[in-house]
Amino acid sequence: MDPVIKDEYKSIAARSEGLFKDNGSRFIAFAFPVETVEEVKDIVDRLKKEYHDARHHCYAYRLGYRGDVFRANDDGEPSGSAGRPILGQIDSLGLSDVLVVVVRYFGGIKLGIPGLIRAYKTSTSDALSQAETIRKVACKAFRLDFGYLDMNAVMKVLKDMGLPQSDQDFGTACSLRTRVPLSQEQDFRDRIGSACTLTEI
Repeated sequence: MDPVIKDEYKSIAARSEGLFKDNGSRFIAFAFPVETVEEVKDIVDRLKKEYHDARHHCYAYRLGYRGDVFRANDDGEPSGSAGRPILGQIDSLGLSDVLVVVVRYFGGIKLGIPGLIRAYKTSTSDALSQAETIRKVACKAFRLDFGYLDMNAVMKVLKDMGLPQSDQDFGTACSLRTRVPLSQEQDFRDRIGSACTLTEI
């Protein structure tokens, strides 16, 4: 018996913010929906420029429907006192494709490691509690190449399975792109059969 493929997971719909203050220090948390490490890098770089006068820009992210791409960064705070508590809040809500950056303005009084953990955890929790949670479906993208005579058969499979179409080219040789939920991939391959050439993209 094949294992059941789970392709639904939770993420957030849009950017949200949270705040925590302690002994003059301010912890401003920003949560973002992201899908790639490149997006993470761009956002972190942008926030470092925007809040260039802040002492620390700590962050954590988890990506993908499996949630197997992740990182926690302390940005100069004591090891494990910032990035890990941020990631812990993302994980406690079962989210993926999420980045949280916490910008810290130092207030002159050291908070100690327990104080830092509480601050990063609480500010992250505040930002994520403001966010709208959405369900995402993990898909594989394919390019379909087929002859003109196979067009009806291909279109019927796409229509019957409710799959999207993009980049259509119906010249002498036809091609288009579609995205297939992981749980439907085998069914899609079985149905499409030899009507076209499938290329994963």
